[in-house]
Amino acid sequence: MLTYAEFIAQKSQSGERHGFAPLWMPDFLFDFQKHLVEWALRRGRAAIFAGTGLGKTPMQLVWAENIVRKTNRPVLILAPLAVSAQTVDEGAKFSMEVERSREGNHGGGIVITNYERLHHFKPEDFAAVVCDESSCLKHFTGATQKSVTRFMSKVPYRLLCTATAAPNDYIELGTSSEALGELGRTDMLSRFFKQDETKQHRLQDVKNWRSDREHNTRAARGGNHFAKLSFRVSQSIGQWRLKGHAVQPFWRWVASWARACRMPSDLGFPDDGFVLPPLIEHEHIIEPMRPPDGMLFTLPAFGLRAERDERRRTMEERIGLVSDLVAQHDLSIVWCHLNAEGDMLEDMLPHSLQVAGRHDDDYKEKAVEWFLGKRCLCDMPRFRTTGCGHGADGPRRLISKSRIFGYGLNLQCCAHVVAFVSHSWEQHYQSIRRCWRFGQKRPVTVDIIATTGEQYVSENMARKATAADAMFVELVSHMGDANRIVAVNACTRKEEVPSWL
Repeated sequence: MLTYAEFIAQKSQSGERHGFAPLWMPDFLFDFQKHLVEWALRRGRAAIFAGTGLGKTPMQLVWAENIVRKTNRPVLILAPLAVSAQTVDEGAKFSMEVERSREGNHGGGIVITNYERLHHFKPEDFAAVVCDESSCLKHFTGATQKSVTRFMSKVPYRLLCTATAAPNDYIELGTSSEALGELGRTDMLSRFFKQDETKQHRLQDVKNWRSDREHNTRAARGGNHFAKLSFRVSQSIGQWRLKGHAVQPFWRWVASWARACRMPSDLGFPDDGFVLPPLIEHEHIIEPMRPPDGMLFTLPAFGLRAERDERRRTMEERIGLVSDLVAQHDLSIVWCHLNAEGDMLEDMLPHSLQVAGRHDDDYKEKAVEWFLGKRCLCDMPRFRTTGCGHGADGPRRLISKSRIFGYGLNLQCCAHVVAFVSHSWEQHYQSIRRCWRFGQKRPVTVDIIATTGEQYVSENMARKATAADAMFVELVSHMGDANRIVAVNACTRKEEVPSWL
């Protein structure tokens, strides 16, 4: 039976421990990496939000190896497309065997597969699951988030690793918490957050509108149509914000299951060897040669449909600028948005190769090897080549979409990135960080291209970048403060029981 003090301790948001002390801690880890791995192992179910290039791959491999040695059962690592091969190579580099499986068959130990192939595996076969680039779980309505969370709920040990845990919004931390078995997203919102009053007012407007129109459409659409509509609106308009008295408890709760850092110094360790070279960003604004049909001037596009039309209308002008920019560099990565953009870029840029969603996994992996200078594709008919520039010493241009190829890859061989403006700050950040990461020896040049019609997209991306940077600084600061909180029990006097009881 629990004592009253133990009962109260269980009620506090300090996180449960499901782990154990490390059984093996190799010397190739840096001190801050050892600190994170040891903490994650003792925690058992943890999240490591570390900046790109801080060594999340060796950390998660050492964590997984400790689980294998402790339980004598396999550990499954889930990774984005094309990252699996790099993880296998990283394991071999550190004398750890990592088996890649696509159809669910494996020989035990550390097993890695892509998120898209999770349905081939059974959770009861594994002692632990590691989610590499776990920011894919942030969309609480997404199929990936639901399937991964359901799978992890049946596994005793769990680890999440990403550099962008919640790019622009604190409440996205709820999906990570839910995957680890902590508070669910809805429970987290009700405990620590409240909706802004403006949202409540707008929701009341929707309810009033419903009462005015309900008698005309209820019969046609069904009795619960407006209830569903008002719920969807209530979930999509306005913002959630931390309750004033819940700021410290919230960050203390997050710190119980997560650690965040962009540099080793965030954890109190020296930054030796982890200082990045300069990042040189150039923004190019193109004035289209002619305005849209029926317009005298090119005005900023408003809405996603108008923005897509603007991209299609100015495709040739934007790609012409890309051609001039990449000609000044030996290696370049070009991130596009539309399939037509990728096809045109591949046709116009010499020594280029496109990776699109229509390509299979084998194609994509060979494309990465080619770009790294490890493979020549001139004699392979399935690849579209434009000459002998595909050798290890020739110029190479890799073309893809950031949501397809922008996560987890180590491409420090390249120091030039071209990107079109986007509303997704996370995709933009991740696509730049494929090159601008620890291990890069040269200054990285980023050319961001927009037209005058994409003014609102540029402004939105700049706003999100500022908000995300401020949020991560606050995240590290609050978590550091929360880690220094010492729980003190001042009520030490033993209770007196009346004699008549």
